[in-house]
Amino acid sequence: MHWLDTLLTSFYDAKWQVTDTQAIYYREIVGNAFGLGSALFGLRRSAWAWPVGIVGNVLLFTVFLGQALGNDQGTPLYGQASRQVFFIATSVYGWWRWRQNRHAPGGAAVTPRWASRAQRAVFIPLALAAVILCFYVFRAVGAGFPVPWWYYLADSWIFVGSILATYAMARGWVDFWLCWLAVDLVGVPELLHFRYYPSAILYAVYAGFVVWGFVVWRRISRREQPQRIDSPTMETVA
Repeated sequence: MHWLDTLLTSFYDAKWQVTDTQAIYYREIVGNAFGLGSALFGLRRSAWAWPVGIVGNVLLFTVFLGQALGNDQGTPLYGQASRQVFFIATSVYGWWRWRQNRHAPGGAAVTPRWASRAQRAVFIPLALAAVILCFYVFRAVGAGFPVPWWYYLADSWIFVGSILATYAMARGWVDFWLCWLAVDLVGVPELLHFRYYPSAILYAVYAGFVVWGFVVWRRISRREQPQRIDSPTMETVA
């Protein structure tokens, strides 16, 4: 298996040297491509969204650790790297849940629906509290290099929002697209600031895709939701 080890090592080290001090590793491009593929499978409600996403998570984990792993790519983004670990754990849960749903009547991996008011009353305050907690934890741990205060807040927002979005996707909540949009609004400027250009560009493209996915899932949720016999006016309200 020496050839496989050589191939993997070559892929891991392959990069485009933009300047003397800045390089773009091809695994960042490939990892983001797998992330986009995962989103496309998610839009189609295919369980393949999860294993494809896990491959991208593993690749991006090695990318966002940056100089902490000896890469000359740039500043380590520990919040971005840490969330890849949680993505993998949540994706395993989502993969299991969607595969179980395939055996339900209709065979769809998931039926999109909005989170209930009670569920939002729980996860929104918890998410905001988690952002504040992560901000203080990330700042206490430090980045290992001088960074502005907003670095920790941005990483906390991205970290918590991404986990919430992945969990909401596993539950089949339409809300998960809005969570991703909130993450992208912070993630793109941060990635541009720290010169992770392939990820920033793809995240910007992904933001447009998220809007499209939201419209599609919202339409499906209206079409496939059970109709209430005792409320004939519900259709007109929707």
